[in-house]
This record gives sequence, structure tokens and C-alpha cells, in this order.
Amino acid sequence: MKNVEVGALILRVVLGITFFVHGLVKFQGGIENTVGWFASIGLPGALAYVVAIIELVGGLALIIGLGSRVVSALLALLMIGATLKVKLAMGFLGNGQGAGYELDLALLAMAVFIALNGSKLLAVDQLFGKRQESLAKSA
Repeated sequence: MKNVEVGALILRVVLGITFFVHGLVKFQGGIENTVGWFASIGLPGALAYVVAIIELVGGLALIIGLGSRVVSALLALLMIGATLKVKLAMGFLGNGQGAGYELDLALLAMAVFIALNGSKLLAVDQLFGKRQESLAKSA
């Protein structure tokens, strides 16, 4: 079981870093550019803020292990949306005009794994769980 937890930790941290950086870049590059792009593909521009915040805050939460299952489920939904709305038409490896959905699929698989199995090793969530256990025992 220890190997599974080490593997989950690696997936959680890599997934967290990847999404944190993607969210950060959306803000650093001018979130209005992302808002405009969302509008150009038929999505509400305001959705760009939601996506960027989920990526940025969710990525950081994954790195530290806070709410990993919920955050991963949200990120999985983002990847499903990105794949279906944008990347699927470009094919698995892309079409020469843009990237394909291979990275999105890998990130989706990682997020689904964490959403289903969690990741307890070196997770802030474990501190809260242990504190609640101590309070329950002392009551």
C-alpha cells in the first residue's frame, strides 16, 4: 500500500504544479486575453476567470494536499470540457495548427485517479484528520 501512496503523492504534486502554472500564466499574460479567447470559441468570457482561479488555487491546494479529491474532480471536469470543446477536433496529436488532446487526456487520467483514491501522504488534510481523531477520542 505504501507504493500506491507514493505514486499518488507524485501524481498529486505534478498535477498541482501543472495546473498552478497554467492558472498563473493566464493571469500573468493578461486574463483579458483568455476572456477574449473564451468568447471567440462561444463560451462566456467570465468563465475564463473561473477556470483560471480553479487552476491556480486548485493547483496550490493539490501541491499541499488540501481537498485533493474535490479539487481533482473539478480539474477533471475542466479537462473534459477542454477536450470536448477545443481539442477533440484537432486529434490526439494535433493537426499542425494546434496541440492535440494527448496532454489533456493524461491530466484527466491523473485527476480522476486522485479524485477516486485520494492522496494522503504529506497532505495537509491529514493534519485536520488527526486533529479531529484526537478531539473525538478526548470527548
